[in-house]
Amino acid sequence: MNNDTNQPDEGEVILIDKPLTWTSFDVANKLKRACKFKKIGHAGTLDPLATGLLILCTGKKTKQIDTFQAQEKEYTGTLVLGKTTPSIDLETGFDAEFPTAHITPEILENARLQFIGRIEQIPPIYSALRVDGERLYKKARRGEEVEIKKRNVEISLFETDATRFPEIDFRIICSKGTYIRSIVRDFGLAAGSGAYMSALCRTRIGAFELKNAWNLTDFIQQKRLELKLEVNE
Repeated sequence: MNNDTNQPDEGEVILIDKPLTWTSFDVANKLKRACKFKKIGHAGTLDPLATGLLILCTGKKTKQIDTFQAQEKEYTGTLVLGKTTPSIDLETGFDAEFPTAHITPEILENARLQFIGRIEQIPPIYSALRVDGERLYKKARRGEEVEIKKRNVEISLFETDATRFPEIDFRIICSKGTYIRSIVRDFGLAAGSGAYMSALCRTRIGAFELKNAWNLTDFIQQKRLELKLEVNE
């Protein structure tokens, strides 16, 4: 356990390994109801089809959310060359196929190098980013055309392993605001193909690591036990 366990009115910093298919809001809402937290928020959204480290803050600790959100992030995942989806992951079905026979180790390396350092990227249309006061994914589901502004992000590490080609395993260390699906999309284009993301796990936020995070069910059981003990004291 690597959580701040101050007095209840001071709040806590809770590390959770977000379950697959859950939204970050789902996790916060579940904890609020199950553990009787009066105030709770999360420090950085994870897509439903991603797993890994989610930092949640309760009580007065919610004042630290902006600080946690600004910290460096680390991810591991898998991209697949040769096909694309509108969401760049498996939330939506395949919409196109692309060649992969031409892709050599040199092409993969040249593509990888394009995504190290300060880069520009366009966030995915299927994202929680707000445009004109509305989440982009809602506009995407209605089929709306939306102009999405480029953003500057910093990629300090991008490692790839093509042992299972056309599946490419990767590890990325990046700045706040980086969309890993955008890197996957653009990596596919740089390789002269297309790509989608089949798996993603956030392994670190600043100094907080996934290995110290709670399983959601285990945390709830432990918190309920603590609450029960407090009542009986």
